[in-house]
Amino acid sequence: MSVRYVLFRVGGERFALPLESIREVVTPQPPFSRVPRTSEAVCGAMNLRGRVVAVVDLAALVGLAGQTLTAGRGQVVVLDRDRRALGLLIDGVLGVEPFEPPERGGEAAVVRGVASVKGLAVTVLDADALAAQSHALFGGR
Repeated sequence: MSVRYVLFRVGGERFALPLESIREVVTPQPPFSRVPRTSEAVCGAMNLRGRVVAVVDLAALVGLAGQTLTAGRGQVVVLDRDRRALGLLIDGVLGVEPFEPPERGGEAAVVRGVASVKGLAVTVLDADALAAQSHALFGGR
């Protein structure tokens, strides 16, 4: 069964998340409010129409070099998980494509697998595992 995925770039690589796991994609408005005693992967917190959204650098979560947050660059993919909003800093959205989900790699791994989309390799991410790993960056707060 085909699933619709949002495709995006991070650190020069192509990634995808299921469309149903994404609440919205927004342009970041730095500077973000710094969150004390958190990992460097945490960009900070932003105000999104009166709602506080924690923003994490997705590059750092998937083992790529961290991104520098600058005004007018990048996008934030907002996930809604357990009534908590989580923003993932990405380079930019490439589009939405339907394709067959890859076989699951590991139980709690953020990478679900790799799919071929229009002849290009795309790393498919698991939204629940990303949310859990991101939550751990805040010391379980």
